Amino acid sequence: MSTASAHPSCKAELDSGLLLRDSDDPRVRRYASAFADVMEMRASSPVVSQYLDHHEGWFRRCAAPMSVEALGTRGYALTLGTFGNFGFEVEPTIGLELLPQDQGLYRILTVPHPGGDPKLEGLYDVEFNASLQLDQANDAAVASNDPRPQTLVRWELDLSVWVRLPGVITLLPDGLVQSSGDHLLRQIVRQISRRLTWKVQEDFHGSHDLECPPRRSAQF
Repeated sequence: MSTASAHPSCKAELDSGLLLRDSDDPRVRRYASAFADVMEMRASSPVVSQYLDHHEGWFRRCAAPMSVEALGTRGYALTLGTFGNFGFEVEPTIGLELLPQDQGLYRILTVPHPGGDPKLEGLYDVEFNASLQLDQANDAAVASNDPRPQTLVRWELDLSVWVRLPGVITLLPDGLVQSSGDHLLRQIVRQISRRLTWKVQEDFHGSHDLECPPRRSAQF
């Protein structure tokens, strides 16, 4: 990972508790992407809920090879992988909290990462918002003549990353800098999210000795 030392203005923002997303530094760029997918689970929604409720098992297994570290009972520090633009790279590590389900809805939100490096935090800022919604797929089972219970888990992710770019990059055309960063982030989000949904689906069926549905292309 190639990073630079924190700029004086960056240090001032850290000392004041100002998030990078609130900075007025013209070198700070925001890149955003969204992803949605559906996981088919061949079990009833109570069985799927019980599995998702015990995230201390499946989350660490399914996030691999991304690095995962526990933060309390519901939080995790997750290293997303290398994010770069025009040769400038950072490897964001963010804190996530898996909230208790609310009537079949699970949410994953960004939380402060107490073990983060302040110098690196001055180079990037991440907002991660994800949800998993359970939907008992009775109609789908009837339509496919499959007597087994089926539950659909609808997965959605909105991710924003703020990066403080080196001054030399800001000399490039504004549209080029923005579009190239957006494109790269979309690729990263799609790769991570698609891989994660596959692994959760496979982990669930494997842990319950069930036949896993075949992989299929993302719907979004």
